[in-house]
Amino acid sequence: MSQVIRIESADDDRVADYRVVSDPLLQRASGLFVAEGRLVVQRVLEDRRFRPKSLLLSEVSRRALEPWLSTLGADVTVYVCAIDAFRDITGFNIHRGCLALVERPAPLSCADAIEAAKLVVVLENVANPDNMGGIFRNAAAFGVDAVLLSPGCSDPLYRKAIRTSMAASLRVPFARLGAWPGVIAELRARRFVTAALTPREPAMTLGAFVAGCSDRVALLVGTEGAGLSPEIEAAADVLVRIPIRADVDSLNVSAAVAIALHALSARTVSLG
Repeated sequence: MSQVIRIESADDDRVADYRVVSDPLLQRASGLFVAEGRLVVQRVLEDRRFRPKSLLLSEVSRRALEPWLSTLGADVTVYVCAIDAFRDITGFNIHRGCLALVERPAPLSCADAIEAAKLVVVLENVANPDNMGGIFRNAAAFGVDAVLLSPGCSDPLYRKAIRTSMAASLRVPFARLGAWPGVIAELRARRFVTAALTPREPAMTLGAFVAGCSDRVALLVGTEGAGLSPEIEAAADVLVRIPIRADVDSLNVSAAVAIALHALSARTVSLG
């Protein structure tokens, strides 16, 4: 049974780790990630792959999570404080009154991530955590087997990315790539068709690509604004575009991924 400790002061050294939850680099260096909100924390407590170190909860959140807290061991501490104390402890407003510090799982290799995969999303330098979270939410919704990240991508286990993904970044396997863009050759060797998503003509339309694509597809998606690098586009097997009005420059990266994955998953369903 976990320990429950009541915190009466924001200066209490027992919650010192929560004073730096707004610093993602420091959290990663400590081998931890931050789960925020009851839904996300519940998902963490349900999934035995994750090892929570401690939780900081309001009394309301503690009662709501009691069925899951009761399964924790004595090595996990549950700190309970007033909702108004969260800002003083963490430095920002936690309206949900619910945080957990969780050990990061061991990194997944690219080879392991794609071994049995049929649909993969490859992200190049997607830096915005809201977009990262949105892409993972789309990936979970449309049955993506793995997400591969270039070295310049933001962290899917950053607090804001997890929250935006509705905890999907805790469920969808991902691997951060060391060599870039060597992943294209590795995907091709495993019989993936690499499709670079771009708004520019003369790329093939999404509908035409889906109608004739193979059963193993890696969707390559670029950074916000600039899109994919010329190097990646040149290395891809095919360029694919989502037809939009000529007076609109492009779609948000998360929206574009959702449209493309919906089309690809619909094809998979139709093939049964």
